Amino acid sequence: MALENANKSIVDVAANRAAIKYSIGEQMRRVIWGLIGKPLIRFSPRPFFGWRRMILRCFGAKIGKEVHVYPSTIVYFPWNLSVGDWSAIGEDALIYNLGPVTIGDRVTISHRAHLCAGTHDYTKPDFPLLKPPIKIERLAWVCSQAFVGPGVKVGEGAIVGAGAVVTKDVEPWTIVAGNPAKKLKNRLQSSGNVSSSDC
Repeated sequence: MALENANKSIVDVAANRAAIKYSIGEQMRRVIWGLIGKPLIRFSPRPFFGWRRMILRCFGAKIGKEVHVYPSTIVYFPWNLSVGDWSAIGEDALIYNLGPVTIGDRVTISHRAHLCAGTHDYTKPDFPLLKPPIKIERLAWVCSQAFVGPGVKVGEGAIVGAGAVVTKDVEPWTIVAGNPAKKLKNRLQSSGNVSSSDC
């Protein structure tokens, strides 16, 4: 019985690789994005924020006004990205958006932060791909090298501390930190008239 249970828990790599994870259309978009879109972002001069907004929009991203995305920012699938007005995504940030990632107005995603909207169902032998969405609400700040996991919502005005690992929703106007992230205290609520920083 123990051996049978152990065999059930072994990942069926062949079945996982054979599974159709993306449509033909999405696979084509991935190729075009990798060959054309990513280099146009990566090799653009640092101050060319308008250029990068345009490129992301051309590949299906919903990008608000005055959004700052940096050349070293990695956006996996632009068509799964929505960013509100006056938000910033910092240098070397990774937006691993297999599923939708929605970033509200005046949000700061600091350098080397990781928003991970993709995982696998470890309870099944073929380890199927899952794409739970991530939502970062307005006026929130995800600090440097923080990790926000699949299916997480970071509430309005919340702060995710540097290096934090967030696997559960973060309540509005709270500050969380640590691994796993835990609430430290409440944050003073803002009127919403402040703009995001330049990471």
